[in-house]
Order: sequence, then C-alpha cells, then structure tokens
Amino acid sequence: MFDVITAAAGAAGVFAATNLDDIVVLTVLFVAARHNGRPRPWQIVAGQYAGIGALVAVAVVAAAGLLVVPDPWPGLLGLLPVALGVRALLTRRDDDEPLAVVGSLLGVAGVTIANGADNIAVYVPVFRALDPVTGLIWLLVFAVLVAVWCAPSCPDRPPHPADPPRRPPRRS
Repeated sequence: MFDVITAAAGAAGVFAATNLDDIVVLTVLFVAARHNGRPRPWQIVAGQYAGIGALVAVAVVAAAGLLVVPDPWPGLLGLLPVALGVRALLTRRDDDEPLAVVGSLLGVAGVTIANGADNIAVYVPVFRALDPVTGLIWLLVFAVLVAVWCAPSCPDRPPHPADPPRRPPRRS
C-alpha cells in the first residue's frame, strides 16, 4: 500500500511541476470560451486530455526505446527544454504577432502538445525507470490531475463552499 501512495505522490509532483504553465493556458482558453463561445468548455477539457495523452504516449514510447541506451545518457534529456528555450530566444523577432486563441478540440490538443516539450523531457527518463504497475499508477494519477487542472480554470464551474462569494456581473 505504501508503494501505491509513494507512486501516486511522485506522479502528482511530476505532473504539477510540468503542467503549472497549463493553468495559465487553460484559463485563457476558458475566458475565450466565455466571451466568444469558442472553444466550448467540453472541447477544452477533451483537448487537454488528448494533448496530455499524446505527450505521455510519446514519452512512454521514447522511454521504451531508451531501454537499450546505457543509463547515464537518458539523463541528458533534461537539457532539451533548455536548448529549445535558447533556440526560441535566438530566433525571436520583434514583429512576431501573438497567436490567436484556438477554437476546437484539436486546436486545444495542439496547444497542449506545443506547450509540452518540458513534459516529454521530464517524462521520458521517469517512465524509463518505472516498472509497468507503477507506470499504470502514474497514468491514472495523470488522468485524474488533468480534471483537477481544468476545474479551477473553468469560470463556469459550480462554486465550492470555500470559494469567496462571486459578484454578479455589472450591467451597463
């Protein structure tokens, strides 16, 4: 039982560390949905699940492929997010326009995947080290935490008793 709790806690910590930036993205998407109706909230949640699922699938396949690579080498994958950030910084132009907010399930999944280089860089070495049962525990925790991540970002969620009272919108 202790192993299950330890695995779940580890999965929750890794998920939180790699998906903290997704809270901002989800909030922007839910606000856009509230103001112009696109994407719909169900598309945001389903797209988030699809995107995280794709990232995890890529990481699991890459981790399985790395089982033939000697142990010290997969640790260098941690340099991947740094290299991507440096490349983006060096290729940045002043005339880059901000990206438009997406309007579909596939668009949300695409944003999640595009935002997930850090996820893959962390997940691959972790999944390489996990046994299959612990890996399943991690996948279950990830599935639950996607819902937890989407809940506070959604402005139309039912209020929780601990939430501060909401002010009604002002009418002009």
